Amino acid sequence: MIYVFLADGFEEMEALAPVDILRRAGLTVQTVGIGGKTVTGSHGIPVVADCLEADVVLEQAEMVILPGGKGTPHLDASELVARSVRYCVEHDRWVGAICAAPSVLGHLGVLKGKTATCFPGFEKELTGAKLSEAYAVRDGKIITGRGAGASVEFALTIVAALCGEDKAAALRENIQCPPLA
Repeated sequence: MIYVFLADGFEEMEALAPVDILRRAGLTVQTVGIGGKTVTGSHGIPVVADCLEADVVLEQAEMVILPGGKGTPHLDASELVARSVRYCVEHDRWVGAICAAPSVLGHLGVLKGKTATCFPGFEKELTGAKLSEAYAVRDGKIITGRGAGASVEFALTIVAALCGEDKAAALRENIQCPPLA
């Protein structure tokens, strides 16, 4: 199970593009509403989450994903998000965060010694990380993305990590996403 945490103010592209692409790859993904079942994105788009916080079963988590946007402080304040990230790190599971959300990982101390990227201006929040300007970065079992425009690349990086490069390349072709130059 891959859990994608949605908090009011989340960046729609950073959450929904990965959900779409991961489901196209045949992965099981559930969106989790932090604070309620209907969560409103940063551009006023309401999204009905698949489940509530109480429905998360950490033992079933193969990955957690944190989209950025104005909802990032809500993710940072969520005990469930912190518990989920720590669980994944401690049990050799995957963690993904994009845009401002890698700051949550930085605050939890899980980026120490890792290469990571984020939206420009959040670098100081990535405590202990080696900074990259790449659109998507995988270091061990942590995958970070730069921002909304990198949402597809971030998702394809996750697919490559979980399903292999061939599956990611096939999806890239299927959705007509050109490789990065």
